[in-house]
Amino acid sequence: MSKTIYIADDEKNIRDLISGFLTSDGFDIKTFENGDNLLAEFIQKPSDMVILDVMMEGTDGLTICSLIRQKHNVPIIIVSARDSELDRITGITLGSDDYLVKPFSPIELVARVKALFLESKIDLIRVN
Repeated sequence: MSKTIYIADDEKNIRDLISGFLTSDGFDIKTFENGDNLLAEFIQKPSDMVILDVMMEGTDGLTICSLIRQKHNVPIIIVSARDSELDRITGITLGSDDYLVKPFSPIELVARVKALFLESKIDLIRVN
Protein backbone atom coordinates (compact mmCIF):
# COMPACT_ATOMS: atom_id res chain seq x y z
CA MET A 1 0.00 0.00 0.00
CA SER A 2 1.49 3.32 -1.03
CA LYS A 3 1.97 6.22 1.36
CA THR A 4 0.05 9.46 0.95
CA ILE A 5 1.96 12.74 1.13
CA TYR A 6 0.38 16.20 1.33
CA ILE A 7 2.43 19.07 -0.10
CA ALA A 8 1.75 22.79 0.49
CA ASP A 9 3.74 25.36 -1.46
CA ASP A 10 2.55 28.61 -3.00
CA GLU A 11 4.74 28.06 -6.06
CA LYS A 12 3.04 25.76 -8.58
CA ASN A 13 6.35 24.81 -10.23
CA ILE A 14 7.72 23.61 -6.86
CA ARG A 15 4.53 21.64 -6.12
CA ASP A 16 4.69 20.05 -9.58
CA LEU A 17 8.40 19.24 -9.26
CA ILE A 18 8.06 17.59 -5.84
CA SER A 19 4.85 15.83 -6.87
CA GLY A 20 6.38 14.48 -10.07
CA PHE A 21 9.42 12.97 -8.38
CA LEU A 22 7.46 11.46 -5.48
CA THR A 23 4.70 10.12 -7.74
CA SER A 24 7.25 8.43 -9.99
CA ASP A 25 8.66 6.81 -6.85
CA GLY A 26 5.27 5.29 -5.99
CA PHE A 27 3.82 7.77 -3.50
CA ASP A 28 0.27 9.14 -3.63
CA ILE A 29 0.47 12.93 -3.66
CA LYS A 30 -2.04 15.68 -2.98
CA THR A 31 -0.92 19.29 -3.42
CA PHE A 32 -2.21 22.51 -1.89
CA GLU A 33 -1.58 26.19 -2.69
CA ASN A 34 -1.43 27.08 1.00
CA GLY A 35 -1.14 25.60 4.45
CA ASP A 36 -4.70 26.40 5.46
CA ASN A 37 -6.11 24.15 2.71
CA LEU A 38 -3.65 21.40 3.60
CA LEU A 39 -4.57 21.61 7.29
CA ALA A 40 -8.32 21.48 6.53
CA GLU A 41 -7.81 18.33 4.44
CA PHE A 42 -5.42 16.82 7.02
CA ILE A 43 -8.02 17.25 9.78
CA GLN A 44 -10.58 15.38 7.65
CA LYS A 45 -8.17 12.74 6.34
CA PRO A 46 -4.63 12.65 7.75
CA SER A 47 -1.81 11.80 5.35
CA ASP A 48 1.26 9.67 6.02
CA MET A 49 3.61 12.66 5.59
CA VAL A 50 3.44 16.43 5.12
CA ILE A 51 5.83 18.65 3.14
CA LEU A 52 5.43 22.37 3.87
CA ASP A 53 6.83 25.61 2.52
CA VAL A 54 7.29 28.27 5.21
CA MET A 55 6.26 31.44 3.42
CA MET A 56 2.76 31.05 1.96
CA GLU A 57 -0.41 33.12 1.89
CA GLY A 58 -2.55 32.67 4.96
CA THR A 59 -1.09 30.71 7.84
CA ASP A 60 2.66 30.15 7.45
CA GLY A 61 4.16 26.68 7.21
CA LEU A 62 5.79 26.80 10.63
CA THR A 63 2.44 27.45 12.30
CA ILE A 64 0.79 24.67 10.25
CA CYS A 65 3.64 22.36 11.30
CA SER A 66 3.08 23.21 14.95
CA LEU A 67 -0.70 22.73 14.69
CA ILE A 68 -0.32 19.31 13.06
CA ARG A 69 2.33 18.26 15.58
CA GLN A 70 0.01 19.03 18.52
CA LYS A 71 -2.21 16.07 17.59
CA HIS A 72 -0.27 13.89 15.15
CA ASN A 73 3.14 12.32 14.92
CA VAL A 74 3.15 12.26 11.11
CA PRO A 75 6.58 12.98 9.55
CA ILE A 76 6.86 16.62 8.45
CA ILE A 77 9.48 18.10 6.11
CA ILE A 78 9.89 21.86 5.78
CA VAL A 79 11.05 23.06 2.35
CA SER A 80 11.93 26.77 2.46
CA ALA A 81 13.98 29.54 0.91
CA ARG A 82 14.66 30.73 4.47
CA ASP A 83 18.11 29.34 5.04
CA SER A 84 19.58 30.79 8.21
CA GLU A 85 20.60 28.55 11.08
CA LEU A 86 17.87 30.14 13.19
CA ASP A 87 15.24 29.31 10.53
CA ARG A 88 16.32 25.66 10.45
CA ILE A 89 16.40 25.41 14.26
CA THR A 90 12.96 27.05 14.51
CA GLY A 91 11.54 24.55 12.00
CA ILE A 92 12.90 21.58 13.93
CA THR A 93 11.86 23.05 17.29
CA LEU A 94 8.28 23.58 16.11
CA GLY A 95 8.01 19.92 15.17
CA SER A 96 9.38 19.26 11.71
CA ASP A 97 11.44 16.13 11.23
CA ASP A 98 13.61 17.64 8.50
CA TYR A 99 14.32 21.03 6.91
CA LEU A 100 15.44 21.37 3.30
CA VAL A 101 16.57 24.71 1.85
CA LYS A 102 15.47 25.88 -1.63
CA PRO A 103 16.80 25.40 -4.19
CA PHE A 104 17.10 21.70 -3.44
CA SER A 105 17.66 18.48 -5.33
CA PRO A 106 14.37 16.62 -5.85
CA ILE A 107 16.32 13.36 -5.66
CA GLU A 108 17.64 14.37 -2.23
CA LEU A 109 14.08 15.15 -1.11
CA VAL A 110 12.92 11.68 -2.23
CA ALA A 111 15.82 10.13 -0.27
CA ARG A 112 14.86 12.10 2.85
CA VAL A 113 11.19 11.08 2.47
CA LYS A 114 12.18 7.41 2.25
CA ALA A 115 14.54 7.76 5.23
CA LEU A 116 11.78 9.27 7.39
CA PHE A 117 9.36 6.49 6.46
CA LEU A 118 12.03 3.90 7.27
CA GLU A 119 12.74 5.64 10.59
CA SER A 120 9.02 5.63 11.43
CA LYS A 121 8.85 1.91 10.67
CA ILE A 122 11.85 1.19 12.92
CA ASP A 123 10.30 3.22 15.76
CA LEU A 124 7.05 1.26 15.37
CA ILE A 125 8.94 -2.04 15.58
CA ARG A 126 10.71 -0.85 18.78
CA VAL A 127 7.38 0.09 20.39
CA ASN A 128 5.86 -3.31 19.65
